[in-house]
Formats: sequence, C-alpha cells, structure tokens
Amino acid sequence: MSSFSLAYLALLGALGSSVVALGADRFPFLLRYGASALLGVSGLAAVAAGASALLAETATTDGLPLGLPWLTWHLRLDPLSGFFLAVVGLLVAVIALYAPGYLREFVHGKGKQPLAPLGLFTGLFVFGMMLVLLADDAFVFMIAWELMSVSSYFLVAYQHQHAANRRAAFLYLLMAHIGGLAILLGYGVLASFGAGFTFDAMRAAELSPTWASIAFVFAFFGFGMKAGMVPVHAWLPEAHPAAPSHISALMSGVMLKVALYGLIRFTYDLLGDIQWQWGLAVLILGASSALLGVLYALMQHNLKRLLAYHSVENIGIILMGLGLSMIFLSQGHTTVGMLGLVAALYHTLNHALFKGLLFLGAGAISHVTHENDLNNMGGLIKRMPQTAAFFLVGCLAISGLPPLNGFVSEWLTFQVALQAPVIESGVLRAIIPVTAAMLALAAALAAACFVKVYGVAFLGEPRSRSVSHAREVDIGMRAAMGILAILCVLFGIFPTTVIGVLDAVPQMLVGHGPPNLTAQGWLWLTPVSPRVASYSAPLVFAAIVGIGALTFLLLHARRKDMRRGYPWDCGFGNLNARMQYTATAFSMPIRRVFAPAWNVHEETEETKHPTQPQMIGAIRHQVHVSDRSWPWLYEPIGRVVLAGARKIGRLQTGSIHTYLGYSFFTLLLLLWVVTW
Repeated sequence: MSSFSLAYLALLGALGSSVVALGADRFPFLLRYGASALLGVSGLAAVAAGASALLAETATTDGLPLGLPWLTWHLRLDPLSGFFLAVVGLLVAVIALYAPGYLREFVHGKGKQPLAPLGLFTGLFVFGMMLVLLADDAFVFMIAWELMSVSSYFLVAYQHQHAANRRAAFLYLLMAHIGGLAILLGYGVLASFGAGFTFDAMRAAELSPTWASIAFVFAFFGFGMKAGMVPVHAWLPEAHPAAPSHISALMSGVMLKVALYGLIRFTYDLLGDIQWQWGLAVLILGASSALLGVLYALMQHNLKRLLAYHSVENIGIILMGLGLSMIFLSQGHTTVGMLGLVAALYHTLNHALFKGLLFLGAGAISHVTHENDLNNMGGLIKRMPQTAAFFLVGCLAISGLPPLNGFVSEWLTFQVALQAPVIESGVLRAIIPVTAAMLALAAALAAACFVKVYGVAFLGEPRSRSVSHAREVDIGMRAAMGILAILCVLFGIFPTTVIGVLDAVPQMLVGHGPPNLTAQGWLWLTPVSPRVASYSAPLVFAAIVGIGALTFLLLHARRKDMRRGYPWDCGFGNLNARMQYTATAFSMPIRRVFAPAWNVHEETEETKHPTQPQMIGAIRHQVHVSDRSWPWLYEPIGRVVLAGARKIGRLQTGSIHTYLGYSFFTLLLLLWVVTW
C-alpha cells in the first residue's frame, strides 16, 4: 500500500471507532473492544504511513472534493508530517491496548460514566490530530485544528459532575480558541501576500521582514499556547488531570506535539527565511518554560497535575532546541542549526514515549487505588511490582539519565548550545550559555522531583486503606506500559538508528542535511566531531549492567552472613506510615530556596489536648502553592475584559429605535469604506 493509502486507513480507523462507540451505552463491549481495536488499526496504519514517508524522503500530495467548489481539500504527506504522524500513531496504538482494561472502571466501578461520549470524542480527537498533520492548506488545517480542540474539550469535561473538571474544560476551550484565532491571523498574513490559502501559495509569498515577523508572532503565540509554553500554559495543569488517564497520555504525549508541528511547518517551511530575533524569543521562552515547569511540578502532590507541569518543562526543552536551530541557521551556521532541529525532533519523540508511559502508570495507580494524591500512597512496589518497574523506567527517562532516551536528546541540545562561540554576535554568545545553564538546572530539579514521586508513591508503607489493598492491573494495561518502557530503553541505547531516520526532515525543510552524527558507526554518536564530543549509549548500557551484576554477586556471595531488617528505621523498628516523608516535606528545601517562583501560603492549626488544655494535642500544617502567572497575567487581563464587556453592554438598551440607528450608521460606514 502507498503511504497515502495507509494514511487514509488511519483516518478511517479513527472515524470508525467514533461510529462504533455510539452504541457503547447499550453494549459496553463495543467501546472496550470494538472502538479500541479500530483505534489500534488507526494507530498502526499511521505509524506505517509516517515511516513510509520518512524512508521515501519525498512529498506526496492528494486532493479531496469535500470543500466548496473552489476550496478543494489539499493533503500532503512529507517527511515532516510523516514523522509526527508516526509519533501520534505509535501512542494511539498503545492507548488502544491500554483502554479496555482501564475503561472497566467506567462500566462496573464506582466511577460509572456514559461510555458513548468518551468513545465518540476520542475517535474524533485522534482523527483531528491526524488530519492536522496531513493538511496542505490553511482551510483544512483550521477545520482539523478546531475539531481536535473541540473534541478534546469534551474529553476534559467527560466527568463533568465535578466542578473542577467543568472549570478546567472551560479554561481549556477558551485558551484553545484564542490560540486558534492567533494561528488564523498568521495564516491570513501569509495568504494576503500569496495567491491563496494553499501552503504552496504561502511558500511562494514574498513578505518583508516586518510582515514576516508579524506572521511569526501570531503563529508562535497560537501554537505556543496550545503546546503549553510559559506564560500561556495555565490551561495545561488544569485540563490534563481532569481528563481520563489514557486521554491525558494522548493530550500530553502527542497533542502538544501537533502544536509543535504547526510551529515548525509555519516557520521552517512556509516562512522559510528565518530571523535571529525569532530564535532568540523561542530560546528564552523555552528556557523559561523548562525551568518554571519543573519548579511548579516540584510543589505538586497530585500525581497527574505534577506530570502535567513536567509537560511544560519538556515542551520548553524542545523549544530550546528549535530556538538554537533558528539562531544558528539565521547566522549562516547551517550544520549546527540542523543539529538543533534534530535534537528538538528527537526530544519530541522521547517525550511522547516517557510521558505517555508515566500517564499510563498514573492511570494504573488511580484505577486500582482511586488515589491521585501522593501523600496518600506508599508501598505500591510490593503490590504493583510490574507497574512499579515500568514507572521507574519512565522516571529515569524523564530525568535525563543515561542510558535512556531522555538523556540523548537533552545531551544533543547541550552540544548545540556549546557551539555558541562560533556566533559573531556578542549578545547571542552571552545569552545562549545562560539558557544552557537553565536547562542543566531544570534537568537536576527534574531528577529530584521524580526521586520524590517514586519514593513517596512506591516505597515505604501504604498511607491509606485503598492503597494497602491495591493489586496489579490487567495484562493489557501492563503490556501497554511495557511497550513504552522497552521503547524508552531501545531509543536510548540505539540513538544513531533513530537519528539516521530523522535526517530526511531537515533535508526537506532547509535543503541541507544535518551533520553526520553517525560518522563513527552505529556505536558512537558524534554531534560535531569525535574530538569535541562523543557518546556511546551501548557501551554506557553495558557498563551499567556489568557494574550492577558485579555488585549483586558481591552482595550475595556472603548471603549466609547477611542480616535482614527494616530499611530506614534508624534502629528504632516498628515503622509506620506517619514516620515517612510526605511529598510536601520532601520538596520543602527547594520551596525555601526558590520561594519567589510561587505564591506560597502556609497554615498551621494547633488542637489542644482534650484533658490537658495547657498542652497541644495535635498540629496540622498545610501548604498551598499557586502559579504566579494567575495574579501577574490572567487575572489582570480578566479584569480588563470584564470592564470592557460592562461598557459594551451599555449599548444594549432594549430599544428597537436605537438598534435601527446602529444598523444605519454601520451601513453608512461600510459604504464609505467600500467607496474609499
């Protein structure tokens, strides 16, 4: 089958899953098995179509007579859209394997919900994402974009009986449409200088540097808002925890990447002539997103909310790679610029894998314990050992530790930043190292955050009755997590193979291939040259395995002489859950050091002893941490909008004569504009 035939199969599979799911309320198995199976077909077909486009290194186009007579739907499948289509398809296929077990709770459990809306909008959500990637004109792109946004709104609002979910869904819909309007304005600028709304016409448009910058600002704001870039990220930590966990995995793992695809397509492909100011803006906001995202994540004790903030962090890392790429390309350093683009693309793939794995792990925990609060967990490694192992892989990968995949892409980003001395501009040479230091700090804080997550959730003793009765999830859910965990390991050990496939994307966008990262063979990754830096993931993996095996043998050689005891009991014994560190206590030193980053409100409540009033019977300490973007950005904008709305509302008098007067003067104004 051709790549486009496979892409059409992927689209039909997603639509078919929506149709089948309509009967799920009467026949629940239709959603758990029928709709999930069609989603699996859709995902596998998308992977095959994307891989075919990447390997072919050519662009194919097609048209569908679905629009107005003069607005045929134009579709295009090239290496860029193929890469993102493969990423989306991979996670969709894994979700299809995970969903039947996870959805059992909505059928038989305490959280019983209507199933038809969930299946309907999941299929439409996947269809919208895939159609965005295939669109070759602004008309189709915006239709698919709105379909993706609206369907995901209904998924966020799925459990609408909770007021917090309704608020999160409204906030998400509001910001999604503001971002969509900005994207539409960006395409409008390109279309006004071109010969139509097709991407080919926009590529041929001749824009002045000023108008090109205006178009970029609109696109960067719109796509950045959808991607969760600071400071327009406020919707993300609200929406992702509200959605079902497998939908959260899709939203964080691939929907954010679709927004990045739009930014890359708009900037590298449609605009083409990149300016260094654009790269500097992307780099600074990316570094800010990376650092602030992990700082916000550290203060969270809701597991899904914590993972959502880490999506902000990793989107920032990807934007840093894109920003560095834009800066070096604009300065004429094409080879280094292509390396930055490859680093961004590779982290895009890696983030989809380990963030999908972590959200599925969080869903597995919530499925059996009905808990999302870290302070109520503990001891899950004994009750869910396989989930604990898979979750550990995700924690190590997102922390950027070798030999897993997250390390490779972050290391490549660092290597690009270290090439700053070749730039002639002193300002850029000074700023790039600062942002690299912010990336290093973000990586260290991410490692600390996931030490907290894994230690509090999986180690120690259970802190609640539901957690103490937890059991391992079913085989389908474990298999889905296992596939993603294995891919995190493989893509970390064999990065040269993956990067070799990605070479087609920069070749298509800039007409110049990236540096020969695999010049020393599959064993060594050499971003610049072997003399400057090199990394061998297989050798690092072999060394870690060897040291681990040797340590195990040495420890167990004297097994008869070993004495077993409770870990971390400090010699006291008789441990209980109240003696353990909580998530709040673990992050307290970091909260003190970086106090200006948050709004922190601490409350201490003392209860007197019932029989001895002069003594304190109990102390309750609570810490409330909020995002500073709300009082600094969103609340002032909200006040201005409400004040303007009240003034505009005065125009509504209820008098028909007044409304006729408005119509008359509006008509006169339009006639004057037309004649002028």
